[in-house]
Amino acid sequence: MTTMSQTLELRTRRLLLRSHVESDVPALVRLLGAREVAATTLRIPHPYTEEDARKFLSSVSEGSAPTRFAVFLEETGELCGGCGLSPDANHSHAELGYWIGVPFWGNGYCTEAVAEVLRYAFEDLGLHRIFAHCFVVNAGSRRVMEKLGMKYEGRLRQHIIKWDEYHDLDNFGMLADEWRATRL
Repeated sequence: MTTMSQTLELRTRRLLLRSHVESDVPALVRLLGAREVAATTLRIPHPYTEEDARKFLSSVSEGSAPTRFAVFLEETGELCGGCGLSPDANHSHAELGYWIGVPFWGNGYCTEAVAEVLRYAFEDLGLHRIFAHCFVVNAGSRRVMEKLGMKYEGRLRQHIIKWDEYHDLDNFGMLADEWRATRL
């Protein structure tokens, strides 16, 4: 198992996923500062400040195995997004979360990054189930989960408040056996 002092890099055809580091702060503030990104995410505030980025970095450095990744374009080295898991070892499952900066939308980077994090979750971490939520209005996020074979599991009506407004969330999940079946 990877420890917090070890670094982990995951690679796809076009992306590098690695643990967040201090030098990511300016790009995090710039990309997560876009209202469009914050508007359809559960935990990203707007405006997003340097203090928010530093708190995030502090929170993701805890734990025994890396589960939160900065997503970079392999070709240019630019930070384009983030993807990660919030595991619960007692139940062998994890919540999946992800975001992509507005300048990088529409290129399939999110699907590619999430596919690799799912592989990591099921193969390397040995998790049994991955689940995720998306705002009902976030069609892009829904498409990512559907493309990767996650199953729609229902809607939580007016489940969260974002910017003083209640929002419905759609829930998706995937079991390890389902993920393995997509690999055949």
